[in-house]
Amino acid sequence: METLNLLVVDDEPGIRSGVSRILENYTVSYPFMDEDIGFIVETAESGEEALDILKKKPMDIVLLDNKLPGIQGIDVLEYINQQNMDLVVVMITSYASLELAVKATRQGAYDFVPKPFTPKELRASIETITKQRFLQRMTQKMNVEGRQVRFQFLSVLSHELKAPINAVEGYLEMMQKKKFGDQMDDYREIIDRSLHRIQGMRNLIMDMLDFTRIESGKKKRKLEMIHLCEIAQQCIDSFQPLAIQKDVDVYLNCSEKIALQADSQEMEIILNNLVSNAIKYNKQGGRVDVNIRKENGLLMLSVEDTGIGMKPEDTKKLFEDFVRIKSEHTRHISGSGLGLSIVKKLLDLYQANIEVESTPDQGSCFTIIFKLED
Repeated sequence: METLNLLVVDDEPGIRSGVSRILENYTVSYPFMDEDIGFIVETAESGEEALDILKKKPMDIVLLDNKLPGIQGIDVLEYINQQNMDLVVVMITSYASLELAVKATRQGAYDFVPKPFTPKELRASIETITKQRFLQRMTQKMNVEGRQVRFQFLSVLSHELKAPINAVEGYLEMMQKKKFGDQMDDYREIIDRSLHRIQGMRNLIMDMLDFTRIESGKKKRKLEMIHLCEIAQQCIDSFQPLAIQKDVDVYLNCSEKIALQADSQEMEIILNNLVSNAIKYNKQGGRVDVNIRKENGLLMLSVEDTGIGMKPEDTKKLFEDFVRIKSEHTRHISGSGLGLSIVKKLLDLYQANIEVESTPDQGSCFTIIFKLED
């Protein structure tokens, strides 16, 4: 669980202990956050003590009373502002006049919580601030670390989503204007085309989500003993409609239950990418073989197809982010250029190797090598 440092500055012991008690086990959740956010609460009974703490330790939130012995809360706020401290200040005071509110706002106060406040009121204010801090951190991280990735994301999204959205919009307008008649069967083909386009967009979005979770290091993992043959069969079953559409036969060659210490979701992502590619880039009437076997303390998983294949120089670029091999055979096949990059990033978590053998117009074979535990 992530935590934020929160400082309560108030000369009333009841306020300090009350805030600590209210926030002791309180957490904030937010869409797209991988973990809830909790709070580490520290207290100060004077402005001078608060300044000492702020000089020694970074804070995320300061709950600040204005009426303090010695220097006032507004003076603490002025110091925070002068030092450009990256934190949020909330004034907690029963002396919140309009003049004070205007002055505190100008000095950078985010909000006011009037005394006496209920636990519900305090938590509501803290929840709003926490969400704001979360969004600020995301923005800062993107600005500092992710400009190139963000540009690539936007480029891929705009390019890959624009065409299918335009297509589906055109199909819907045809149906709205009854271009081909009044019966549902008259539109069966364009409905199928629309669903195919939507599935492509969904796949792109899922690739993006997988990629960002892995890149951020926040993907939650559940390692347990799994049977890889069962997961492979489930994967093949899920892509059977695509295989039938492409007239491609898919076979699983796995003579025994082979167990592996792994995250089942990660194995699904790996197999889904390899099997879907083997079908998509295959020839009409082609074949895909998924082979799983143990050999000399190694687990070998290979996906072999009879598809369009690649040149040797192309196989070297396959696992880079946003890379797609372009040729006359691939120009009509949609994709994000992230699938194999995701596969490689996941395999690195297992210290597993992946090898590629490919011959143009004959097919490709992707082989993954896991080291089995003794």
